[in-house]
Parts: sequence; C-alpha cells; structure tokens
Amino acid sequence: MLSFLHSADWQIGKPYARVEDPDKRAKLRQVRIEAIDRIGQCARDQQAAFLLVAGDLFDSPTPSSSDISAVCQALGRLSCPVLVIPGNHDHGAPGSVWHQRFFQEECQRRAPNLQVLLNREPLVLEQAIVLPCPLLRRTDSQDPTAWVRSIDWEALPSDRPRILLAHGSIHGFGSEDLDADGDNLASSQNQLRLDDGLMGQLDYVALGDWHGLKQVHARGWYSGTPEPDRFPRHDAYRDGVVLAVHVERGVPPQVSPLPTAALQWHTTAVHLSGDDELEHFEATLQTLLGDEPGGHLLLLEESGSLSLEGHRRYDALLERLEAQLLRLKRRGRCAQAPDPSELRALSQRPSDPLIANVAQRLQSELGDSALVEERRELLQLALAELHRCAGT
Repeated sequence: MLSFLHSADWQIGKPYARVEDPDKRAKLRQVRIEAIDRIGQCARDQQAAFLLVAGDLFDSPTPSSSDISAVCQALGRLSCPVLVIPGNHDHGAPGSVWHQRFFQEECQRRAPNLQVLLNREPLVLEQAIVLPCPLLRRTDSQDPTAWVRSIDWEALPSDRPRILLAHGSIHGFGSEDLDADGDNLASSQNQLRLDDGLMGQLDYVALGDWHGLKQVHARGWYSGTPEPDRFPRHDAYRDGVVLAVHVERGVPPQVSPLPTAALQWHTTAVHLSGDDELEHFEATLQTLLGDEPGGHLLLLEESGSLSLEGHRRYDALLERLEAQLLRLKRRGRCAQAPDPSELRALSQRPSDPLIANVAQRLQSELGDSALVEERRELLQLALAELHRCAGT
C-alpha cells in the first residue's frame, strides 16, 4: 500500500497586514516556514513516498527572494520528493515565481527533490499516477479538472493508484462559502466538478483552497493549512494538520490528520454584567492561554457593560493582553455604565464645580430616552474620561 502526505495552502509570505506590530508580523510569517520542518518529520515518521502540495505554497505569484530561498532550503531537508501545483495565490502565469530564474536556480541548488507540475498531463510514477490540475491564472472560468475527462484510462498502468491534485472549490462547498472572513478574502471562481464518473476513475483527490480540514467525498479531502491563519468560526473547524494517506488501486483510502501547528488561534465570547465578573473572566483567559500567551491569537467577542472603574480595569487587562498575544482582535463592545456612587462622586464636587457641572450635563443628556445609540456611546466615553481625569 502506498503511503504519502497531502498538504496545501502554506501561503509563505502572507503579510498579516491586520497585525500592527512588525515584530509579531515577522514571527507569524516565520512560523509558516518552520511548519515545513514539522511536515518533514511527519514524512519521516510515515515513511512517505512523496508529499503533495495542492496549491498556494506561496501567498503571491511573486514572493520575495528571501522567502524563495527559505522555502527551498526547508524543502531540501525533506526526505522525500515534493510535488507542487500552483494555486490561485501563486498561479502559474508567465512571469510568476515558477518561471523566474532565481526560483529555478534556488530549487536546483537547495531543493532538487521539488517538482512543480505546470502541465495538465498525467505524471506516471513508480508508485502512483498523479493527475495535476495547476491554476495557470489567478481565476479560471473553466474547470481546472476538465482535461482529466479526456484521458484514455486504458492507456495508463492499471496497478497504480490514481491521484487527482487540484486547487479550487467544489459545488456546494468551497472557500467562497465558508472560508472567508474580514482578514481573508475568498475567490469566486476555480470551480472543480468532481462528478461520479470522474470519481469512479480515481483513488484519491488531494484538494487545496479551503484552509480547514474537510472530507468532501469518500476519496476526496481538503487538507487545510499546516499552520493556522484565521480564527475558527465554530468548534468543528480544524486546521494545522497534514494528511497521511494510505492508498492502493481500487481500495478506499485511509486518511489520518497529523498535527503540525505551532500557534493557537482562539475565538471566545465574554458577556460582562458586573464588575465582580472580571476576576472570573481573567481566570478564564489564564486557563485558555496558559503562562505563555506569546504563542496565541485571540478573537474576543465582547458584550455587556461595566461601571467606569470596572471598565478601567477591563481596559488595563486588554492592554496587557494586546502586548502579550501575537494578536488580539476585538469584536462587539462592552459598554460603560457608571454606577450611582460614581455619578455622585462626579456631580457632587463643591471643590470642583467645573467637573461637577460637566458631569451633571452629561448625566442629563444620557437620561434622554430618545437618544441615538452613537450619541449615547459618545457621552458614556466622555463620562469615563471625566472619571479618569478627576481621579475618582
């Protein structure tokens, strides 16, 4: 039985433009390169005959020279051949990385085990037949797998498993439906038609484009990205793996996800309805992030309200988190609702009539039931700033 690895969507060189700290952006980019060594360890453990990369090895068709060198050096350390097709991010159009002299020289020098499949034609190996469906432009209105339907199957060796290698979305499921978010835009083309007639000729379909692990057919899988690059939308979402595939001709494949991720991406919700809940929230974060939050990214979905003093403590906690985490992304809002004692401390200040007067005017306007929400939020922020300046 043939054993190989299936991966995709490495997107080396991904800019992480929403991460403001340049040092953190650099770490996120470096971790994606380091994932290649973890894949290499999986290849050795599984005694893989080869590694298939189903598109988007690079994030751009024109990656930097340093990224090209780093990738070739890492791939050259792998103990097996690496077969790659271009995806929509690193498509194979003229002028793209695959045609550049620098890449070709680095590949020859550092990664002679790397083979880029730019032609839509069967690759007959000793152990298998690979049917590559490279993307030769970013978006293709034609099905990249269409050429496979014209194959004379009888002319191919009958004793070797047939593996389709493709990048795109299948009908009813794909990146444009489920995989896009505010940080990652989706492609609306590159549709793959994996009908029963085609699937009946194949033993395994290695797919890329969807960044989460997903089985779409008894013989078809998206491997997901080996290093996560987005916040999970639901508990069932899984990425940060490479697939170990065991297959032989005419037999359903055996597929096992192997972990490769170094970083952890979390989505958590917090609803705060009182200052006394802050300690519990902090303990929850400690359990989630542990003692080394520098390897974590957090999407925090906020709601509820706190007193002015409680919100000050909450902001200080989030400021610490933002410094410690690789990224803190906030969604929603925890409102500021001054409690009666805070309002009295601001509005009843004989020694500070200016502050008292401003506080009373803000309170009066906040009491208007017809106040629009944006104005209410602005007034609450003004009260919080007044509370800070007064040192109450």
